[in-house]
Amino acid sequence: MYQSLLKTLCFLVLCSCGSPKKQKLEEKSPPNIIFILSDDQAWGDYSFMDHPHIQTPNIDQLAKESATYTRGYVTSPLCGPSLASIITGKYAFQHGQTGNDAGNSNRDASRWIKSGYPLDEPKKTVKKKSNNYLFSKERNDQFDVIKSKFYKHKLLTEYLSEKGYRSFQSGKWWMGSWKEGKFDSGMTHGDYNRNGRHGDEGLKIGREGLDPIFNFIDQTQKENVPFFVWYAPFLPHTPHNPSKELLEKYIEVAPNESVAKYWAMCEWLDQTVGDLMRHLKEKSLDKNTLVVYTTDNGWIQSNKRNRYAPRSKRAPHEGGVRTPIMFKLPGVIEPEMNHSTLVSNIDLVPTVLSFLNVKNNKLPGINVLDNEKLEKRQTLFIECYNHDILNVEKPTETVLYKVALNKKWKLMVPNTDLVIRDFTDPRSNYYGFYSNQIQLFDLEQDPQEKINLAKRYPEIVEEMSSQINEWWQPIH
Repeated sequence: MYQSLLKTLCFLVLCSCGSPKKQKLEEKSPPNIIFILSDDQAWGDYSFMDHPHIQTPNIDQLAKESATYTRGYVTSPLCGPSLASIITGKYAFQHGQTGNDAGNSNRDASRWIKSGYPLDEPKKTVKKKSNNYLFSKERNDQFDVIKSKFYKHKLLTEYLSEKGYRSFQSGKWWMGSWKEGKFDSGMTHGDYNRNGRHGDEGLKIGREGLDPIFNFIDQTQKENVPFFVWYAPFLPHTPHNPSKELLEKYIEVAPNESVAKYWAMCEWLDQTVGDLMRHLKEKSLDKNTLVVYTTDNGWIQSNKRNRYAPRSKRAPHEGGVRTPIMFKLPGVIEPEMNHSTLVSNIDLVPTVLSFLNVKNNKLPGINVLDNEKLEKRQTLFIECYNHDILNVEKPTETVLYKVALNKKWKLMVPNTDLVIRDFTDPRSNYYGFYSNQIQLFDLEQDPQEKINLAKRYPEIVEEMSSQINEWWQPIH
């Protein structure tokens, strides 16, 4: 009898202990949620990532308090499809927003593609960019086709609404208005008659303070409801127009003024993150707010002019697709600086849903706090598209590259219908056109992606190509 009682007592003690993380989470009310989405920033342009000059003390502190994955990746190196993946938890070939604009804008590479890739490169065949099409009825009507299909997919805002959350949109937003995005309130109107495109009024957030977010948060506390904030500021995105104080700080150490301005913009973003974190603390909300940080796509500041350099934005290279990704929730998520595990912004939605006890096995991402699933996954996938969606009925036609990568290898497979040759002219590279050859890089030995090993390791090319073919299944 004594042994029986002892076994029973031990069983009860074990049951009462449970999982420390789960127990702490159950003691709290549903966590508030904030997405901080940097715009056009290189993965190494933070002081916690050892940049020699850029100072980001507030993001550094966030990284220190988070499960931080320095080998994070975006689903696409272009803001429209990347942000659409963040709000849906699906790839562009699934949700359909493969570019930033719809139809042929006669801008950028679209005019060049339509003219048959003249050998003189796009310098003479692509006219100076015009904004007329961007705010035209034609563009709006074409984009409406994309939106009508996009909004058939369930958004994170809808999942959260079902759980009693109130959601607020600010910053970059391509898919019409905040109302269309199923937010409860927001800033972006999306009306092309009022220059509504990619964020419009929402792009004031951060650059002109954070009062709209603070007012929204304060209102949710009066109503005693959990909140979700989409903070996607136009920072450090162009125009690079930092304060005089910040510019003077970096002009002394930067190689030229354009780089100094970009570095200053990175610190400006950091300052707004600090303002946001301080507001949470002042309102005693910091202990029960899940903060998620990532960037929409990469950026390498050109040393020659005020724009991005090749092999960054819009490119399949690391400079275009890599970003740190962070998850912070005190007492629930154990802080960790992880430099090896691969995560993707496709994982953001399923990770958030795990806190709501919502399961969706149809989402391609995983809950990154599930270590077993995280370690089991070996390969991430990325898609690179043309800026314009030339055929809105088949938006995946303008795919330029499909990419698979693991901790060691990275495979880039070009769409040779569009990437018809090796493109070496910088302007072609700005448009996302590089090599029409399959490229394989050893990221461990060659992180700069300089040596193509595809011919040396055909078996790896075959294996990873098969993985891409199994993954990329367009439904449009």
